[in-house]
Amino acid sequence: MKFPALWIIVSLLACAKKSACDPRATEAALICSNISATNSDRQVFVANFLATMDSVTPQIARQKYGVVVNGTGNNTVYTFGECFKDLSQNDCDLCFARCKTQILRCLPFQRLVKGGRLFYDGCYLRYDDYRFFNESLSSVDRTVCGGGDFVGDQTLFGENVMELARNMRVEGPKTDGFFTGFVNKGNLTVYGMAQCWEFVEGGDCVKCLESSVSRIGSCPPKVEGRVLNAGCYFRYSLTRFYNNSEADSSSVGGGSSNRHTTILASVFAAIAFLLFIAVISLFGMMKILRLRREKKKLGSVLAIVNKSKINFSYEHLEKATNYFHISNKLGQGGSGAVYKGTLPGGKIVAVKRLFFNTSQWADHFFNEVNLISGIDHKNLVKLLGCSITGPESLLVYEYVPNQSLHYHLFGRKHGQPLSWEDRYKIILGTASGLAFLHEGSQLRIIHRDIKSSNVLLDDDFTPKIADFGLARLFPEDQSHISTAVAGTLGYMAPEYIVRGKLTEKADVYSFGVLVIEVICGAKNTNFFPILQRVWNLYGSGKVSEAVDPSIKGIFPEEEASRLLQIGLICVQADAEIRPSMSTIVKTLNYVYEIPQPTQPPFLSSTSSGIVSQFKYQRGTYFSQPGSHTHSSGNEITESSIEPR
Repeated sequence: MKFPALWIIVSLLACAKKSACDPRATEAALICSNISATNSDRQVFVANFLATMDSVTPQIARQKYGVVVNGTGNNTVYTFGECFKDLSQNDCDLCFARCKTQILRCLPFQRLVKGGRLFYDGCYLRYDDYRFFNESLSSVDRTVCGGGDFVGDQTLFGENVMELARNMRVEGPKTDGFFTGFVNKGNLTVYGMAQCWEFVEGGDCVKCLESSVSRIGSCPPKVEGRVLNAGCYFRYSLTRFYNNSEADSSSVGGGSSNRHTTILASVFAAIAFLLFIAVISLFGMMKILRLRREKKKLGSVLAIVNKSKINFSYEHLEKATNYFHISNKLGQGGSGAVYKGTLPGGKIVAVKRLFFNTSQWADHFFNEVNLISGIDHKNLVKLLGCSITGPESLLVYEYVPNQSLHYHLFGRKHGQPLSWEDRYKIILGTASGLAFLHEGSQLRIIHRDIKSSNVLLDDDFTPKIADFGLARLFPEDQSHISTAVAGTLGYMAPEYIVRGKLTEKADVYSFGVLVIEVICGAKNTNFFPILQRVWNLYGSGKVSEAVDPSIKGIFPEEEASRLLQIGLICVQADAEIRPSMSTIVKTLNYVYEIPQPTQPPFLSSTSSGIVSQFKYQRGTYFSQPGSHTHSSGNEITESSIEPR
């Protein structure tokens, strides 16, 4: 799913220098449904929700609105998004990207809400469990007034607002449901804009705008007012907030024209048709090239395996796992399931069965065998071999007995929490393993999926980084790799999510999230980012208050503050100022001082207010259950997102 990040921040800074550039990514209201999914439906509903977010994004980028339906039965998700017609495409993309991160606030903790709508001053996003696309009014429609009272003739001000609203009601339906205009009487100007959503047409649009006229009267003398209906939006203000190079739709003595719009629509329609033909042809060529590339990769792997001593017999591995019996299953991720196996000599191993039902299985196999088969480091799970002679591809790893970091932080219901010494050891060891991948081996490798479930723990809690199925080789002569975005939401770097720009700093970002999770004992989910709480506490000089309550009083406060500050410098929005992993290792060993961090991405000005509304208990926030399989041994999970 595409989210705002460094690109958005940079774009907004650039926009600050241009008066015509304003994505209006200011929240007007978030309205969450009171209907929640059952526990059994949660995972399916979330998967369908994320799929609609992925699919609506390219539609917004193409035509400034989009509608998507995904799923079946009670778990069907209906999603609609639209930008206001006066926004440029770049501003629309910026606004909608921000909108997608914040709509997740309707998917929190103790219950999963099956509907939500988010109004920004530049765009709108709604999802629900029923087909609402042509809905004009609803029981949760809202009037939002603010900005303080008008200082001056309040009677005249109110009259101008109402005249503007009536003009909007008359002119809006004549111009495809979109209106911009002003009223200037008594040397007092009031500006306004209205828009019916794309699928709210004709009489339904008129009904929605009429409702706006009746509701907006409650706002004056407030200098700002908005009516947020299911099918339309209306706003007035003392300042001109919209972008419109044409004459306003309505003014005292003014008129309107659709001629330019019609001409542009005809031109764009012709261009869109030609682009459609080109895209279809391009996709066909890309599919052929991908099949050739996968065949070539698999050939390379076969050559490597045949020349090495890492080829295992499929039959031996099948017997070692008792024919992949469910009792030996250790975990399951996006690319395969992992089983415990005992080889004839008594050696215990972990065997991963790669799924063939994904188009990336050849990439995963190639990465594991070609990139890391020769790498040996105490903080990396060692690949012992593979099997390519049987009906499916198998990978054989060293067995790591003490389960995953995720299990020890979030999966156990009873038992002693991780001690401070173990947490520090895990953080330092994980940093050392990543530094080796980035700089210590002959190849520069980016892991791409650093998270708590991919850090396994040995008997003495020595961490070992696992699951290199998403890993990418980082050529020395490239400043970044543009690639399909893959990883786990909550751990993915902003520049990678938005632009697909992959450098080792993406791993640094993921590591920073991991550090904060380990110290706080709380998960950084899209539904509730622990980064927000740590950043707020850091700003108030109380960052040690974020430490996992289960170990309070049994840790050095200064050291805890230091580690959280290291986590914050790793998750800075600007990739350029994040430290390298080798620098982090030295900083953890007190060789370097820690610089002052800048704000992480994805944090909104309203988030700190949201933080206080939710309960923090026993080291973790109530959150939507993840997709991890909590089981013993080598627990390996992943998720993948294709950029649009």
